[in-house]
Amino acid sequence: MKNSLSRILISYIFCFYIAPFFLLSAQNPIVQTMYTADPAPMVYNDRVYLYTSHDEDDATWFEMNNWKLYSSADMVNWTDHGVILSYKDFEWAKGDAWAPQCIEREGKFYMYVPMTSRENGRPAIGVAVGDSPLGPFYDPLGAPLVQTDWGDIDPTVFVDDDGQAYLYWGNPKLYYVKLNEDMISYSGNVVAVPMTEEAFGKREGDAGRPTLYEEGPWLYKRNDLYYLFWPGGPLPEFIGYSMATSPEGPWKLGGEVMSRDGGVFTNHPGVTDFKGKTYFFYHNGALPGGGGFNRSVCVEELQFNKDGSVVPLKMTEGITKSLSTVNPYIKNEAETIAWSQGFKASQNKEVGVFVTAMNNDAFIKVRDVDFRQKGAQKFMARIGTAHNAPVYLEARLDAIDGPLLCTLKVPRTGGDNRWQLVESEIPLTTGLHDVYFVVKGEPVTKLMYFDYWKFAE
Repeated sequence: MKNSLSRILISYIFCFYIAPFFLLSAQNPIVQTMYTADPAPMVYNDRVYLYTSHDEDDATWFEMNNWKLYSSADMVNWTDHGVILSYKDFEWAKGDAWAPQCIEREGKFYMYVPMTSRENGRPAIGVAVGDSPLGPFYDPLGAPLVQTDWGDIDPTVFVDDDGQAYLYWGNPKLYYVKLNEDMISYSGNVVAVPMTEEAFGKREGDAGRPTLYEEGPWLYKRNDLYYLFWPGGPLPEFIGYSMATSPEGPWKLGGEVMSRDGGVFTNHPGVTDFKGKTYFFYHNGALPGGGGFNRSVCVEELQFNKDGSVVPLKMTEGITKSLSTVNPYIKNEAETIAWSQGFKASQNKEVGVFVTAMNNDAFIKVRDVDFRQKGAQKFMARIGTAHNAPVYLEARLDAIDGPLLCTLKVPRTGGDNRWQLVESEIPLTTGLHDVYFVVKGEPVTKLMYFDYWKFAE
């Protein structure tokens, strides 16, 4: 009870005192249109694909039913690709779509996901296969890939330079197997990693968990060193790491990467290299209403010392400089967002993923839009509303109240399955700008549906 009260107090302090300051800085959390957790980055064709779990709104426990996908070419604007897999896609599973990871091998994409087995009510690791990072994914086995006695959650998968693939997972124990080349089976036995003080530190007063290791492993290689990042206890979790010269260990404790901050009692690392930098993904409770069961994914740049050790991180505003610019003269999805407020992610069979403005003054910010020297003189957006009262979409430069390019009257289409493309002339706009889309209307819910936008010369 004492520990529970402590967690509640930590969440309260964060949400009411820390989070408002945190939100002023506009990059972390990188998704604001729904709650996300357990980030798993994968680089493919010059984009970072970020697979996440999904905390349902107003959850009071780990209410998680599907997995989401986001991607970015510049590390500041993130495109929502919607739900790409659910526990319902596995006939043997009955719920609990927890921390995933996806990896590419020879043109196929393998997504490893933990769920609760319908047969015995225990966690198990499944695998789904797709021909694209966006899916669709299917279950090739019709059964779990692996299941031990208990604690089979949080898989991480890694293919070494020699082609051997490894799958690690587990809470409170840590296991691994050697995957076969087909990535949907394994050879040999499940290996239980020795939980030693040298490998994972020492925890006091908990016979069931003798080390600091808690869950959520992430296997990563840099130069000739292997890193195992993991959340450590007791709760709330910090993130630590261990190092080895082989993907099978033996592991040696490296230290702490991230302290017990963030207003949540869990955390989950995800690490990837992209365009010459290394990025560290995690989650916290920084969004409004956030907490232990309503988490949000964030990212920081990760640095290393000369000896290979990791430079400890703090939770910050995130990535402030984009790696590339946005082309305004092509169709841009409205769900490509650097920062937003008052918008919720939506998805249907008519248009796929889109966003819904939930209230007056809802806005979307897109970073570093390059209008080039010739410039733009026209703006168009595919939008709609179900309201009779007037609703307007403003396009502005560089701030919510920045220079106004145009105001579009949102047509009454009747619902999110009906859309209209609306155009307007704008003053000649050149150069590099942040673009803001601001919604104005009576303070009613679901003011406007927004599918895509485009500028023209």
